[in-house]
Amino acid sequence: MRIADTTISRSSPPYIIAEIGVNHDAQLSRAIELIDAAAQAGASAVKFQLFRADMLLSRAALLANYQSAAGETDPIKMLQRLELPTSALAEARHHAAAINLQFIITVFSLPLVEQAELLEPDAYKSASPDIIHHPLLTAMSITGRPLIVSTGAANMSEISAAAELLQPAQSQTAFLHCVSAYPTPPDSAALGAIPYLLDQLPVEIPVGYSDHTAETSTGSIAVALGATILEKHLTYSRTAQGPDHAASLEPDQFAEYVSLANAAHADRESVRALGVDPDEPSADPRVGPRTKRVLEIEQDVRNVSRQSIAAARHIRAESVIEASDLCFQRPGTGLNPTSFSATVGRRARRTIESGELLAESDLL
Repeated sequence: MRIADTTISRSSPPYIIAEIGVNHDAQLSRAIELIDAAAQAGASAVKFQLFRADMLLSRAALLANYQSAAGETDPIKMLQRLELPTSALAEARHHAAAINLQFIITVFSLPLVEQAELLEPDAYKSASPDIIHHPLLTAMSITGRPLIVSTGAANMSEISAAAELLQPAQSQTAFLHCVSAYPTPPDSAALGAIPYLLDQLPVEIPVGYSDHTAETSTGSIAVALGATILEKHLTYSRTAQGPDHAASLEPDQFAEYVSLANAAHADRESVRALGVDPDEPSADPRVGPRTKRVLEIEQDVRNVSRQSIAAARHIRAESVIEASDLCFQRPGTGLNPTSFSATVGRRARRTIESGELLAESDLL
């Protein structure tokens, strides 16, 4: 896999992504500040998010538990407050390039891929809930840019289906182990999934770790287990108001994270110094068994943050459903996006209003 001028393989030094996400609080100045902090900490890239609340959320949208715990009360208002305009993202991308940081973006809605292309990102990254959003994965992949796929709250059959879908672009695809809990308790990090994914996925595909723990050492353990891409949230303050700050690292902590990860790649003894034996990793509760499964602590985010097939406009009862009648919105309680092609061409059993999620019972 090659991102800009960086080659990433299963043996390369860790490629470390500073996930700025929504920690900019919708302020360009804050975004620039965090880009500078990422560079000073030794990150390889920064990552931003492109979303629009009215596209992403259906009328049935809910807050995840961690978002409620952060003081949020309305999912639509939360995302609207955190949207960064495309013009601001373009300035952020320019600033990152000026200080030799690569720019990665996560796109949450299919129509926004075209806007993201105008930013000329160095790579795309899919959010964990969208591993089942095959139309979105395909749209990002066919741009020809590298695609990094997170696997939080996904089982191995869902991961394998995504890998098969992306097989034509396999040489430009990577998968990241992830636990979709914010923050993830250290003993639920399930880092044993990293060597398991290395065994299960084609050898051409790098495997990494999207780290939602509040620790600085988990990245180094992941590297010792074979991860070559790390993603970690970066914030200016873990006590700031917002959904992701508490699961992030502040600049000094992030710099320590980068240092430990690089040391782990250079010397396995550095990981043993943290109390982990790379040859017997299962003894550490952060590692656990070598498997990939959906953890109980991920079920809430899995339900709330996955997208379903939704009505993009009013659909009359008994009318034939066309592709333009449909869109994809949260939560994940309706028809799975993998059913999109099988849904087009069927008839509506009832009148379906714009913004409603579709269920199998709605179709003839």
